[in-house]
Amino acid sequence: MPYVSHAELAERPGARELAQVASTDHKAIVDYGLMDAALRGEDLSPWTPEEQAAAGVALTRIDDAVREADGVIDGFLARRYTLPLASPVPPVVTGWSRAIGRYLLHKDRKSLDKDDPIVRDYREAVRLLQLAADGKFSLGVGDETVSSTGGSDVRFESDPAVFGRDQLKAFR
Repeated sequence: MPYVSHAELAERPGARELAQVASTDHKAIVDYGLMDAALRGEDLSPWTPEEQAAAGVALTRIDDAVREADGVIDGFLARRYTLPLASPVPPVVTGWSRAIGRYLLHKDRKSLDKDDPIVRDYREAVRLLQLAADGKFSLGVGDETVSSTGGSDVRFESDPAVFGRDQLKAFR
């Protein structure tokens, strides 16, 4: 099961962007409405069979990118977690899958620089994956490696006071 669903991808980054980057090279870009309907699993009958086929090819390219992104995530998380992750997938993992998959779909773009939000999100996802693999970042509330009972209670103890108010009255 992928860590990010088609419906979640329809919300972010959206059908428009996905249609632009996942459409077959040298062919017309898949209609945005069709791409949105295909991502959400809605009826595609208003479009021609050729348009539906183009959307199917685009979905296959999207699924390939998500599968590759999920493989990267599993490669990092396999050190500490039992895979596949239990359902529901932690939202942070869904975000990582979305960011890495989006980056992979855009990898042929010419303007991938350090200020690009797609590159920034990808690098942040990889950074957090490394921290999670090293045990320095938690996947969230259901993180099986985080103990709810631990030594987090802090108490201070000291010897009884040598000088109290009664002893210090004589010095006033």
